[in-house]
Amino acid sequence: MVIGFILISGEAILIHRWLPGSRNLKKSVHLCLQGVALGSGVFGIWTKFHGKDGIVANFYSLHSWMGLICVCLFGAQWLVGFLSFWHRGEVRMTRAKVLPWHIFLGLYTYGLAVATAETGLLEKLTFLQTRRNVFKHSPESMIVNGLGLGLVVLCGIVIFTAVSPKYQAVHSKLMYLSDTRCLSS
Repeated sequence: MVIGFILISGEAILIHRWLPGSRNLKKSVHLCLQGVALGSGVFGIWTKFHGKDGIVANFYSLHSWMGLICVCLFGAQWLVGFLSFWHRGEVRMTRAKVLPWHIFLGLYTYGLAVATAETGLLEKLTFLQTRRNVFKHSPESMIVNGLGLGLVVLCGIVIFTAVSPKYQAVHSKLMYLSDTRCLSS
């Protein structure tokens, strides 16, 4: 789930910054990568529910509930993004109004996915340490802590890069504003 839901989703967020080409190319690659990330998240939850304990027995921790909320938000975000930006039924004015919310909810969901992964790492390590399978200062603990710190750094880089001003982003915002003014006048 970390590879699909965090790494691929992070790459999809950054598509608008580093991929050369037209807006339609960037939008289609963004949509496809987010679809792969959503599919991997749904697959991860599906595999967890197909255990011998059943669905309800797996919802005992904060990690479980955060994961379910994250996948539901991600799915809603993908569907609204598809209907608003890819499907040609929406007018430009509606797209201009939805865009800031799409960006905010996308980054919020990404941050929530990283926080969910952190709680999952902490939960697994705590279970292993309480059963005395792993000592507090073992190499496994250091690997889990390193992975957790790496995820936090990655999340910070992705969100900072997504919100930092750049010529292309300013240019596209100006284009949305000029289109909105033309449509409203």
